[in-house]
Amino acid sequence: MQFDPQGVAPEDLSHAGSVVDKAIEYMMEQGIAPISVASALLGGALGMLSRSMDDRAVAQVLRSALASVESGELAEMRKPGPGAAGSM
Repeated sequence: MQFDPQGVAPEDLSHAGSVVDKAIEYMMEQGIAPISVASALLGGALGMLSRSMDDRAVAQVLRSALASVESGELAEMRKPGPGAAGSM
């Protein structure tokens, strides 16, 4: 699931997001528990970040992610959009 309210994601980010979405879909179809999927993706993301950034930059990315959670951005993503089943 991609959340880009401004619609300004770079093309490679959009492509990477699509690939990750398909990987998540596949793992869920295989019966892998959501927490296991998320843990594997987070571990992979941290590994990728650690190869391309120093620890302070990685920590800032994590702080930014935490701020998104604390501000309610993730809760907004759970709300059904227009046309979703059960929304009117």
